[in-house]
Amino acid sequence: MKTMKKILYAFVLSSLLFSVSSCKKTDGQINPLSSPTNNKIGAYVVLEKTINTSLVYATAATSKVGVIVHEYVGGDPIDHIDLYAAAGNTYDTTKWKKVKTIPMATGSVEISATGAELATAMGIAPSAFKAGSSYTFYNRIVCKSGARYDVNNTGTNSGSGILGGPAYNTSFSFGAFIVCGYTDMSGTYKVLKDEWEDSYPGDIVEITAGPTANTLNLSAVWPGQSGTVVNPLILTIDPATGAISLPSAGISFEKYASGTTYLAKNGSGYAFACTGSITFKAELFQNGSASVGVYAFALQKQ
Repeated sequence: MKTMKKILYAFVLSSLLFSVSSCKKTDGQINPLSSPTNNKIGAYVVLEKTINTSLVYATAATSKVGVIVHEYVGGDPIDHIDLYAAAGNTYDTTKWKKVKTIPMATGSVEISATGAELATAMGIAPSAFKAGSSYTFYNRIVCKSGARYDVNNTGTNSGSGILGGPAYNTSFSFGAFIVCGYTDMSGTYKVLKDEWEDSYPGDIVEITAGPTANTLNLSAVWPGQSGTVVNPLILTIDPATGAISLPSAGISFEKYASGTTYLAKNGSGYAFACTGSITFKAELFQNGSASVGVYAFALQKQ
């Protein structure tokens, strides 16, 4: 199949179920996958741009997520795209809910949905969304020939195929994560999880505001009571979404009597004022260079 440079072949699912016992050697090629002439020309859309993947809790009804795509010109001509959504991430189509139909057009096409459209499809009110929950939108391509393609009948081919393969840059799905804006979250918290074990589940800690707007000092958790503070662990929070970040160089936050120090880098997470929850993870480096892995903690305001 390596010689097929620009022709997209979508394998018919029934051919994948062809009995292995019937593939015995004969004078002819009986394996239905042995020749591309046994297959149909498929179709897909190419991702141009991701519009957004976050729905803001306070404005969920009008917030929009989606992508901009264009039709792959070498495939079976596309008539329209049926957009579905599901809670979490699942290929089980019985859990998919129809959101809407989007006509295919020449050039760039926007595939998107507002929080109100997602809520209607899921049978809930936009106010019922919970910060930290996620949804996945699935694009089902419907061709003018009547053929249909989605994540369930489009192969990955061990990561190099149409679904997820970097050479294709397809868009068969995109996510929506419910977020909420940030306001000062300093106060008393219960530790729910600390994989680094500077603190332990059930511990009560005091989280203070950072030195500038939209920052928090998490030194009460890392290093907590375990080590000596080298530098305060200051997290920066996006006021619109609650997304947490660290400086690109990281923060050397912990030192032990032995002289060993630990650096937190590549940090991410969310501080949701609307729920009082803080989740954070970072890659930790011993003495600033040797990675010891990615660790996380979770806190709940009391």
